[in-house]
Amino acid sequence: MNKYEHSVYLDSEKCTGCTTCLKHCPTEAIRIKNHRAVINPERCIDCGECIRVCPHKAKKAVCSRLDAMDGFKWKIALPAPTLYGQFDNLEDVDSVLDGLYKLGFDDVFEVSAAAELVSAYTRIYLKSADVKKPAISSACPVVLRLIGLRFPSLSDNIIHLLPPMEVAARLARQRALKAHPELSERDIGVCFISPCPAKASYVKNGFADYKSAVDAVVPISDVYFQLISRMTRDGIEPKSHSGMIGIGWASSGGEATALFNNSYLAADGIDNVISVLDQIENGNIPPLEFIELNACTGGCVGGVLTMQNPFIAKARLQTIRRYLPVSRNQLTKEEQENLPESYLFDELPEYRPISRLSDSMSESLRMMSEIQSMKDILPGIDCGSCGAPSCRAFAEDVVTCRADMSSCVLMRNKELEELLLFHKEDGCGDSCADNSNDSK
Repeated sequence: MNKYEHSVYLDSEKCTGCTTCLKHCPTEAIRIKNHRAVINPERCIDCGECIRVCPHKAKKAVCSRLDAMDGFKWKIALPAPTLYGQFDNLEDVDSVLDGLYKLGFDDVFEVSAAAELVSAYTRIYLKSADVKKPAISSACPVVLRLIGLRFPSLSDNIIHLLPPMEVAARLARQRALKAHPELSERDIGVCFISPCPAKASYVKNGFADYKSAVDAVVPISDVYFQLISRMTRDGIEPKSHSGMIGIGWASSGGEATALFNNSYLAADGIDNVISVLDQIENGNIPPLEFIELNACTGGCVGGVLTMQNPFIAKARLQTIRRYLPVSRNQLTKEEQENLPESYLFDELPEYRPISRLSDSMSESLRMMSEIQSMKDILPGIDCGSCGAPSCRAFAEDVVTCRADMSSCVLMRNKELEELLLFHKEDGCGDSCADNSNDSK
């Protein structure tokens, strides 16, 4: 069982225990204890929803800073296609790439260029006879961890292709070593400019059988203002190697439409993603070839580490794509026949499913029965006053000894009412009334 290193943390000094994050966490990973939020690392999927909704900015992302690249002789930037949608009136992505060079990077490799290769390989992958349908994209690390924790039966549906960020990192390293044979692997540093904290978690943890080729993950919000001051519009040499397909990956549906296959579904927003996964697991979905799932609303443009409204960013990317070729990255004849091993991963990490109460089946059934019985006597209004997101979650916390029944405010009030009623029926009410009249 892998120990997962997270990229979302709580600044307890800013937390007021307001329960806003409690209500929005998709995996019920947050509890309120002693007037402060507490994140359960076994349930957290680093989706960033708590960062997005916290009114006190108490949730933050743990990412690298640009100066983390100072220790490398050769610095490579991997801009996510989402980055291009952050700038107003951007006519050519070359100005963004040129700005990254001026920021101190020795080379820039577009993740959107790698995305076009991944799209081409996915089209080949789906033709394999042993692929379990519907095939689920492996591009969003939040979705991968969500499936492992909450929908483990769907793990076999995940496409075993590396995401564009990882492909871009490996190709960029190969290009640097080929152009500069005097460099060693340790001399080369690769920095991904990310729209979300989940990418940082991905780099820290990798998958079960490989280590990420990315060295640092820097938020788009950290480089945005530095880039603006360095970007120019005139006298820029062409640098971009991306087409419509690659840049389209930044928005929901971009990956799916690049497969030239009408038998697909694209969903964005963590609640919609969970709904789709529920339907797939229950068999309540039409036969499909491919499913693209993005945890953030609108796709990667909706990541919490971006600067712009996701819908504005999406519209800007549409304008940029309008004048581009469909794709600038084509597979060779040999590549079309066989998927390179370097683009594939063998295994997914194993997680303890959050629905598993015990390693013993009989004990789990007993605990489930006890949880249901306890839930039936609770108020059922999911007020959150107990520090859990719902009465069902609170009942589970009590049964698993993570909470006490006295934490339910409404149950305490009910007990108090019953106690007062008992005293009234026992004659205390009359004596209290007499005492009240005497005082008058």
